[in-house]
Amino acid sequence: MLQIKDTLVSMDLIERFFVCDLDSCLGACCVEGDAGAPLALGEKEAIEAVLDSVKDLLTPAALREIGENGVAYTDPDGDLVTSIVGGRDCVFTRYEAGGKCLCALESAFREGRIPDVKPISCRLYPVRLKEYDGFTAVNLHRWKICKCAETLGRAKGIRAYEFLRGPLERRFGKEWWEELDLTVKEWLRQNPTALKL
Repeated sequence: MLQIKDTLVSMDLIERFFVCDLDSCLGACCVEGDAGAPLALGEKEAIEAVLDSVKDLLTPAALREIGENGVAYTDPDGDLVTSIVGGRDCVFTRYEAGGKCLCALESAFREGRIPDVKPISCRLYPVRLKEYDGFTAVNLHRWKICKCAETLGRAKGIRAYEFLRGPLERRFGKEWWEELDLTVKEWLRQNPTALKL
């Protein structure tokens, strides 16, 4: 792990290559897993504030779920997460031709209808954060649905931390990102075999 300010960054974030390949995975991270997307402080309220502007993009089942249980719930681990439909789909999942999943919040933002309220956990994925007393662990979640993203990242020579620069800066700040980047470049210089991992 690398210590950057008050975070501990997993070496997987540096050693692994990653570029989302939506054409291959079809947005499986929106529908796979056992809970919705983790929400940070204030994100539930921000989503609720724009809900009327995205309702036309949601499925009837998602609208029913939100109507009955709201946009979020507390999962068995005690985390606040987006509500899900049928035990799998995030309520903000919308399907395109060919079964590709897109985020209704992202679509509405790109259309200029709402501010960017997509959860930071979605923007950061496959990074997962874990808060501890005094520091935050920054880990790379690896699972089969993102294998194509690792393959594409390797082909393009883009490491996970580089691909996620924007969301990491949004969450931790530009100064944090620059320190991470400098630290990684020095680590790679001292560990040349890691350049080929």
